[in-house]
Amino acid sequence: MGRPEFETATAIVLITAEPGKEADVMQELKQIPEVKEAMLLFGEYDLFAKVECSDFGSLGNIVIASIRAIDGVDLTKTLTAAPGS
Repeated sequence: MGRPEFETATAIVLITAEPGKEADVMQELKQIPEVKEAMLLFGEYDLFAKVECSDFGSLGNIVIASIRAIDGVDLTKTLTAAPGS
């Protein structure tokens, strides 16, 4: 049997920002079309971003080339959603 095809790749990206840069990072996240939801957090991580794109290769590119490239992003942790959830 072949591998199943999935319509989209979805992930939650937890972000640690440099102190004082949280709001700036939030504004930049909102400019990324694949970021469907974003919010500021209290606790270990400063921001949450829900990312949806066409496939997991694209997802990796969005996280590396778009989210991690934002000035003020210090660290990211990406949690990929299980297919079909």
